[in-house]
Amino acid sequence: QVQLVESGGGLVQAGGSLRLSCAASRSIFSINSMGWYRQAPGKQRDMVATITTGGDTNYADSVKDRFTISRDIAKNTVYLQMNSLKPEDTAVYYCNGRAWSGQNYWGQGTQVTVSS
Repeated sequence: QVQLVESGGGLVQAGGSLRLSCAASRSIFSINSMGWYRQAPGKQRDMVATITTGGDTNYADSVKDRFTISRDIAKNTVYLQMNSLKPEDTAVYYCNGRAWSGQNYWGQGTQVTVSS
């Protein structure tokens, strides 16, 4: 089993920045890919950004050029730097890990609220 713990959410004004962290209980090299997903009230959970063990990244069009996913292998941690935040970014953000077997692991979620 892999445990994922998110932190860094909060309340910020439009145009501001936040950095989310996801700490894994095991080396992220043992996981096929890591990513961030978000779910707004009444909406489905959507992919925000992913990063593979090889370092390849992918972003949702809505956050491209504003958000950056990165990792610190030594700390077993994945980050999401969010800049130029918009009210539409308000959601619960979840860390995701996908094992080579296809098993998905999820963190508990952290709330991000962007005010106008």
